[in-house]
Amino acid sequence: QVTLVESGGGSVQAGGSLRLSCAASTYSRSGYTFSTLCMAWFRQVPGKEREAVAAIFTDGNTPYADSMKGRFTISKDNAQSTLYLQMNSLKPDDTAMYYCAADKGLVCTFAARVWPKPNFGYWGQGTQVTVSS
Repeated sequence: QVTLVESGGGSVQAGGSLRLSCAASTYSRSGYTFSTLCMAWFRQVPGKEREAVAAIFTDGNTPYADSMKGRFTISKDNAQSTLYLQMNSLKPDDTAMYYCAADKGLVCTFAARVWPKPNFGYWGQGTQVTVSS
């Protein structure tokens, strides 16, 4: 019912910037529209637990993981059905596969309450970010 496709990953040196994009497709008969979705970025390093990076909820709330505050900015363009993550001052520790996630309704309400351990029902395939020192 919701298809997510990430792009924008790549290799940068420490201190550099990247902007990730997540294009969303929703099926009209599903009752899902992009504007009603809550969305988030996660990241994962092989062998480690998946980590929430930032989320954006329909009430405008945008929580961030503590280590990303002030460096990363999440935004959502409803006209383009695209979620973004602007990443500045990148560090080697930011190297990971970055995933876009989405859901709606009560799942979003619960996700906001359990931040930074939310669960979402729809996931993209991921885009790799590599930061070299």
